[in-house]
Amino acid sequence: MLIGIDDTDSPAGMCTTYLGAVLVRRLIREHMRVREARLVRLNPNVTFKTRGNAAVCLDAEGDPEKGFGLACEIVEELADFSCEKTNPGVVVAEQRLDPAFYQKAVTDFCEIEEAVAILDAAGARYRGWKNRRGLVGATAAVASVLPDRTYEVLAYRDPARWGTQREVDKESLFACEEATFPHTWDTVDFANRVVVCVPHTPDPVLFGIRGESPAWVMTARSVIDSEKPALEQIWVTNQGTDSHLLIGKCGELREGLSYCVRGMVDGRPVTGEGGHVMFAIRDGEATIRCMAYEPTKNFREIVRALVPGDDVVVAGSYKKGSINLEKFCLVAPARDTEQKAPVCTACGKRMTSDGRGKGYKCRKCGAHAKDPEVHELPRTLTAGWYEVPPTARRHLAKPLCRGSPEIPADR
Repeated sequence: MLIGIDDTDSPAGMCTTYLGAVLVRRLIREHMRVREARLVRLNPNVTFKTRGNAAVCLDAEGDPEKGFGLACEIVEELADFSCEKTNPGVVVAEQRLDPAFYQKAVTDFCEIEEAVAILDAAGARYRGWKNRRGLVGATAAVASVLPDRTYEVLAYRDPARWGTQREVDKESLFACEEATFPHTWDTVDFANRVVVCVPHTPDPVLFGIRGESPAWVMTARSVIDSEKPALEQIWVTNQGTDSHLLIGKCGELREGLSYCVRGMVDGRPVTGEGGHVMFAIRDGEATIRCMAYEPTKNFREIVRALVPGDDVVVAGSYKKGSINLEKFCLVAPARDTEQKAPVCTACGKRMTSDGRGKGYKCRKCGAHAKDPEVHELPRTLTAGWYEVPPTARRHLAKPLCRGSPEIPADR
């Protein structure tokens, strides 16, 4: 049986993965074998998500009716029903549901009625609480197929410690990353000296280590010095896979979806209020604004080095008319030039403008020239991919240490 659970947490606490980890142990206690625990991230732009928009799926052997009862029981026991946005859902199916529903849930928006229709057609057991929106994520988790998969070991705190300051040795986390990168990633942000894998919310998670295999995440985990966890669980995930990205074109993007889009840089990047950096890309007559916000830190310096005419691919969420950058590729750098008034060939003095559209005039001898001097400037950027630092990376965004996205065809 496949048990899907979603929407049990809130900004004030709880975590659907913790609830899932507890359920794993209860299933085992009831003599049910759990073959896999899966953590599935869905569309990160959903506005009604509680926190990270994650659902879980447990692949288990046993009586589906009993499994369903245990799952509902644990939701009743642990879910944070006090939060308006918390609307849990539980699904138990005896076969994998249509993967197209998972694909839509990770790249687009799904309705509760769509999930219910799929569940009814499959004869699945399900239950939703409050407005039942958690049925969407629970159904998507059970429908998920992960051609590219990563792993995360999550350590959970003793309930008596929830809401208190976490005791995790910072230097051991940096040592962990140094010892296992690029086989693990996003444990810390070396450039900004920031810890990434320890949350700041009052939920049960102590820390989480992401990597390419169970062996690597556990090797990294063995280096960490922390308070004693109450339990730990290795999750199979779609994190770090770019599974949320669609290929898009300028002028044809939908609000709330995430894209890879190719275009030509149209004008120089501009730094606005708050340190946010903006530039536009063009494809024919259509343009898109691209944003590198202040939390992306040093990534903004890379963005500022783009010049008009650069052939780029930008990747990120399309929100309020902008691509919020997760990464970009400089496919073909343009020449960066500056123009100066020419030097007078008669007297050697630099000319000045003779008025808009009138060329240049030497103030000393009165000579005229039509064209400016054009100087090529050295570029600091070379062709290739550039990404936000770990402290600003979204769960689904694929770090470049795992490889680069496919570059869309020419515009």
